[in-house]
Amino acid sequence: MDRRSIVVCTVAGFLGLVSALLGFIAEAKRIKGSQVEFSSPSECVYPQSPALALGLTAAVSLMIAQIVINVATGCICCIREHPSTLNWTLGLLCFVISWFTFVLAFLLLLSGASLNDEHGEENIYFGNYYCYVVKPGVFAGAASLSLVSVILGIIYYLTFNSSSTKVVSQTGIAMGQPHPNQDPVFVHQDTYDRRQLS
Repeated sequence: MDRRSIVVCTVAGFLGLVSALLGFIAEAKRIKGSQVEFSSPSECVYPQSPALALGLTAAVSLMIAQIVINVATGCICCIREHPSTLNWTLGLLCFVISWFTFVLAFLLLLSGASLNDEHGEENIYFGNYYCYVVKPGVFAGAASLSLVSVILGIIYYLTFNSSSTKVVSQTGIAMGQPHPNQDPVFVHQDTYDRRQLS
């Protein structure tokens, strides 16, 4: 593994761990239903919670990790020649699942953070007033998905790098090598000069 790969994997892995850790902390710090108080039948009083800031920071960390991996890898569609090997298929599968888990984790972190913010809504059909809180497991699920997304992204990056290196080395410049069963051929200087002028 070269130095660039080590830097990319370290930065992306660190950001993925930060995102997952912040997601798990946001799960622990989220507002629970038992913490909400009613000052009146139509007003909810929420306690202070850092879950909003933690969820948003986790989402931003995850997004930066995904950007680092994809910018370092480059455009997968731009590669015209790629070996049809198990490694390439594994890399492509990791790429697709990584993006799927990234989108899901990002949306869960954002929606969990916004729903943890203080608000309530009146049900106009029955005249009831609901105080919304984030369901248990939303932040933890998003944290787990963000960790999976970054791990699969790193596997994709490493697999893609090894595959693209093999493609470049296979399609490099052909160098003339003497055939082992042939003797060298002597070309007279006049013949050589005539070929150069024509």
